Amino acid sequence: MPHITFGGGAVSLTGPQPFGWPSGAFALSIHIYEDLPAPLLREVRMMRIAGRTKPHPHDDAPDTAAAFDRLAGLPEGPERKALRDELIQVWLPMAERIAVRFRGRGENLEDLYQVAALGLVKAVDHYDPERGHAFEAYAVPTVTGEIKRHFRDHMWTLHVPRRIQDLRNRVRKSAKELAQTTPGRAPTVEEIADHAQLTAVEVRTGMEALECFSALSLEAEMPGTDGYALGDALGGLDPAFDAVVDRVAVRPCLEALPERERTILYLRFFGGMTQSRIAQQLGISQMHVSRLLSGCFDRIRDEILAEAR
Repeated sequence: MPHITFGGGAVSLTGPQPFGWPSGAFALSIHIYEDLPAPLLREVRMMRIAGRTKPHPHDDAPDTAAAFDRLAGLPEGPERKALRDELIQVWLPMAERIAVRFRGRGENLEDLYQVAALGLVKAVDHYDPERGHAFEAYAVPTVTGEIKRHFRDHMWTLHVPRRIQDLRNRVRKSAKELAQTTPGRAPTVEEIADHAQLTAVEVRTGMEALECFSALSLEAEMPGTDGYALGDALGGLDPAFDAVVDRVAVRPCLEALPERERTILYLRFFGGMTQSRIAQQLGISQMHVSRLLSGCFDRIRDEILAEAR
């Protein structure tokens, strides 16, 4: 069993090193991924292996098949936990390699390391060697999926449909590949469309989706204007819309009223006359005017509610 000692801001590993761990120090990551439960926080605070002397494409994929077989047969206890922790630590470089692929998308690389470590913890906990697949074949999509979920849940200001996400990925990949063949300038929309086998409209849609990780402030000045903010170009709801709907709904009901009731409504609400003045003009009592108005209101209300049903 290796021994880990702390000192001088670093963590040193002494003693037997399983799975061919490289010698040297471990850089201590103290960044806390605050959304994780306490048990996983302890796992995510693990060391990133530094000072690798033999960089190789497969140097971060050690042979741990026997260790996973042994882990599957151990009961819960200190021995199983120690072996599990060893497997997590030895596979951390692989998780970091995956995390590096997602840098430059608005998230700090150290945070990506933490998310990848969480995915690795899940992969070690759920891997079943009896299925006959290598651990790397299971861990890579698990870690990648955890990072993508992190971007989806914590980074995107605007969530876009899956189809637009696929367009964004194809456009980004094609632009990156074409940038190597067009030095000194960015590839054009037409070049990206031809390379990715997309239409120009789809390429522009994918390029717009590349900005989904961050939102533009409403106070930002619009290009080509003299201090004109983006918020000034946004329209608002017209309060007259509701009035238009109400007028269209009530018009047939008003036209169906007797002439005297229509006259009373007109004098009261369009002529601004009081009930007493209306009564004097029509030669009826004020109480009669009040009853006629109430009757009109009830009739119109009942007809509109009946149509709504």
